[in-house]
Amino acid sequence: MTTTETDPVVVPRFDADEPTGRRLAIICSKGNLDMAYPGLILANAALGEGVETHLFFTFWGLDMITRSTMGDLKFTMLGNTATHMPQGLGGLPGMTAMATSRLKKAIADLDVPDVPEFLEQIVASGGHLWACRLSADMNHLTLDDLDPDVEGIISASDFIEKTDGAQLLFI
Repeated sequence: MTTTETDPVVVPRFDADEPTGRRLAIICSKGNLDMAYPGLILANAALGEGVETHLFFTFWGLDMITRSTMGDLKFTMLGNTATHMPQGLGGLPGMTAMATSRLKKAIADLDVPDVPEFLEQIVASGGHLWACRLSADMNHLTLDDLDPDVEGIISASDFIEKTDGAQLLFI
């Protein structure tokens, strides 16, 4: 697609303090360290653009907001061909700890906050955190088990209602 002189010029507003009317709903379904960051980074970026942002944590994604696990998410090479390492190494003792340590260091070297701090930053920027009722019930979790910034444990139907008209991302 090429632009012409009649095409309107779109200039992003980086100083937008008022809501844009846009909405984003992110479903976080995985609790691995490497899968926690895509949703958090996208939420942070959306909030920076003035987009109303809701994150819904379901299945293993609950680990991202469960007090006992959120600060200790793991990264494993096993079954993850994107690590570009021989898969047999992933099953050796200590490899998950080593891979997790290396990933955490790489993230910290880029001044990206750890998961609990990132969630705090997202909420401070106006983001909303929701836990899935079914997943919480399956794991015998209550609101007391979750990060204090989680607004509630709600059903999938409730989340759909809260985010009516939003762009939806499933991670």
